[in-house]
Amino acid sequence: MANALKNSTFMVKIKKIRDSKWFSNLTTSIIIFYASVLGFETIDSVAEPFGSLFYSLDYAITVYFVIELSIKMAAEDKLVNFFKNGWNLFDFFIVLITLIPIENSSFAAIARLLRIFRVLRLFTARPELKSILDMLIKAIPSIVDIVILLFIIFYIYAIIGSFIFADMPSGLWDNFLVAMLTLFRVFTFEDWTDVMYETMEVYSWSWIYFVSFIIIAAFVFFNLFVAVIIGEMQKLQDEKMKEEIYKDSKKLDTLLKEVQELKKMVKKNKKPNI
Repeated sequence: MANALKNSTFMVKIKKIRDSKWFSNLTTSIIIFYASVLGFETIDSVAEPFGSLFYSLDYAITVYFVIELSIKMAAEDKLVNFFKNGWNLFDFFIVLITLIPIENSSFAAIARLLRIFRVLRLFTARPELKSILDMLIKAIPSIVDIVILLFIIFYIYAIIGSFIFADMPSGLWDNFLVAMLTLFRVFTFEDWTDVMYETMEVYSWSWIYFVSFIIIAAFVFFNLFVAVIIGEMQKLQDEKMKEEIYKDSKKLDTLLKEVQELKKMVKKNKKPNI
């Protein structure tokens, strides 16, 4: 009985550590610090004199990541539950891969590249970032549909441009593929007026082609992307609101049950007047 009580209190403490804000902030700070260390290692003038220090820091951060992952795994009622979460699997494999002892082998360059992936753990360390990523993942189907529509617009305009402006001396419309690249340049507003003025020297009406393309491709489709992302963010907020309402209703139900139990106890203990 005593052992079971000790285990339960230990689990409660571990869960409090896992869910605490300071633990999340500590992990975030360490990852950001580690990203800075990786950046300094690319500077030869800094990396050479502080090579041993960087190695010690890397070792210490590796130990922290293992401890942090162990806390998350220990906080689960069943270990299997830890691996049911996709983000937990992401953390587990990143930590596991960076523990492979290939630093001093012929794969040392690969080992250094793998260390970069530790920075990606910043997404899982911050619940807010995790929510944003989840929202973006949910928005992928809608974004894919918009990209397909955008490709159709690019395709139509590229065919028309390569047919009408094929004789331009710059060679920006020589064929369909080159025309697609030229339209992408126009789409990103990279000196697009130079491309337009060149065609206007031969075809004075060609500004209609470019202006219409920018209005349709750049303005309309950009706003569609924004609308999709805002819509997914609104759905995310609605889900959070529903979760909060559900939790509040659960608490209210618990309070009502306690009140009813207290009423029953009062009625039982109340003596009748004589």
